[in-house]
Amino acid sequence: MAKTTFAAYADRINLTSWTQAQRAVFTPARIKTEVLAGLTVALALVPEAVAFAFVAGVEPLVGLYAAFLVGLITALMGGRPGMISGATGALAVVMVALVAQHGVEYLFATVVLMGILQVASGIFKLGKFIRLVPHPVMLGFVNGLAIVIFLAQLGQFQVPGTAHPDGHSFLPNGDWLAAPDMAIMLSLIALTMGIIWGLPRLTKIIPAPLAGIAVVAALVIGLGINTPVVGDLASIKGGLPSLHVPAVPLNLDTLEIILPYAIILAAIGLIESLLTLNLVGEITNQRGGASQECVAQGTANVVTGFFGGMGGCAMIGQSMINVKSGGRTRLSGLSAALFLLAFILIGSQWIEMIPLAALVGVMFMVVIGTFAWNSLRIMSKIPWTDAFVIILVTAVTVWQDLAVAVVVGVIVSALAYAWNNAKRIRILQRDSIRTPGATVYEIEGPLFFGSTEGFSELFNPDEDPDVVIVDFLRSRVVDQSALQAIEDLAAKYEAKGKTLKLRHLSKDCHRLLTKAGQLMIDSVDDPDYELAVDYNVRTGIFGGGH
Repeated sequence: MAKTTFAAYADRINLTSWTQAQRAVFTPARIKTEVLAGLTVALALVPEAVAFAFVAGVEPLVGLYAAFLVGLITALMGGRPGMISGATGALAVVMVALVAQHGVEYLFATVVLMGILQVASGIFKLGKFIRLVPHPVMLGFVNGLAIVIFLAQLGQFQVPGTAHPDGHSFLPNGDWLAAPDMAIMLSLIALTMGIIWGLPRLTKIIPAPLAGIAVVAALVIGLGINTPVVGDLASIKGGLPSLHVPAVPLNLDTLEIILPYAIILAAIGLIESLLTLNLVGEITNQRGGASQECVAQGTANVVTGFFGGMGGCAMIGQSMINVKSGGRTRLSGLSAALFLLAFILIGSQWIEMIPLAALVGVMFMVVIGTFAWNSLRIMSKIPWTDAFVIILVTAVTVWQDLAVAVVVGVIVSALAYAWNNAKRIRILQRDSIRTPGATVYEIEGPLFFGSTEGFSELFNPDEDPDVVIVDFLRSRVVDQSALQAIEDLAAKYEAKGKTLKLRHLSKDCHRLLTKAGQLMIDSVDDPDYELAVDYNVRTGIFGGGH
């Protein structure tokens, strides 16, 4: 069984972007666009990786190595070309407690276990359940993440070394820049945003975000403007990541410590990655790849844990930078990872000179481009429950984290759906033509846990004739609560010496009722249900629900 499952996955996972058909699109112009998009992403990755490392309570290189390794592996084997992964704030806020209590070695072990859980999720195709996330939840997720990205940049308006952004705080803790420095910062941000907005209207030779960073950096360095730069956060200079087996005891006590964190991190990482996958897919007109992305994310985290990285997942902000810069293939993600490694090894002194204002300006444009502004316009045109879900998910994403927000949004949406369907149960009562003297109840609407009470109230066993037929042509029997309701109703008629029959069962309803043992097949059953067969109901199967 296991071999079959793994073989099936091996058949599915293939580097589709490297097929002959895909290679044909790699013209010199396309290669230039992809590489420059990767460079832009890499530049924006540096301060975020450093900041999130501080959030998790680890060294900056731990965050940078994670950004490199996770980005590299997911670029090679992920389910969505053009999507960028790396160290994220959503994971960092969970890691900080583990690092504080048990140390960084336990973090590395947790990241390995987190990756194993994600690989298993991909192999067993659990990624497909992301389809159950309703569109209002997606809109709330996008809006919430846009706000979170915006709030995460506020730490750059504070004196370097005093800010403590965590990716999900309303305001970072730290000392704000003095008025003259703040004015310079805001001016440089406005200039960066102006370049990103205006350059595509003149030329598309280079990605606008990269041009904005380059122009502002040249201006700051050339004029000697005193403003915070990347080097003020921390040094990014380092060597190649080396193999490092987590120095933790291999026993049940260690598993007891790391397993809860690994489960939470795996869930958050997959939810954020799969939602980002869907978002990028909508922009690039790509579909599928959820299970492949789960395996890629898991593989990346396993490797990262053994090479001294903090783990990661998809990054919506960096993915948007990449897509907006023209990145559409695996080459852009691969370039971003390799550029980041080059920064660590040989380019740190130059990268550390880049003003933070330029990178903040890029992220602010990402915020503007990511926020679903259309959701504000349609609020008054959609059902109030959907509007409530959008606002709720947005707020919870900012207040807590993405995983909690998505779970809350799905639960509220499911409850709203159940309530709406529960109110739709209706009946049409008429005399039977085929069975003289019998009454037919034509049911309309699904029969499930939310509608069973209303279903029972539609019948009158005391006044109905000896034979009652329940017609399910416009209804479906959905769950155990529905089975219980049918049995309870049949028992009421049985107690009155009357008979309850079921008609027009769909194939799935027929299978469900047959499995439960409720159908008494006392007539020739038509397997294709071309004829209306009336089934007697066997009672006592569920014992009245007790």
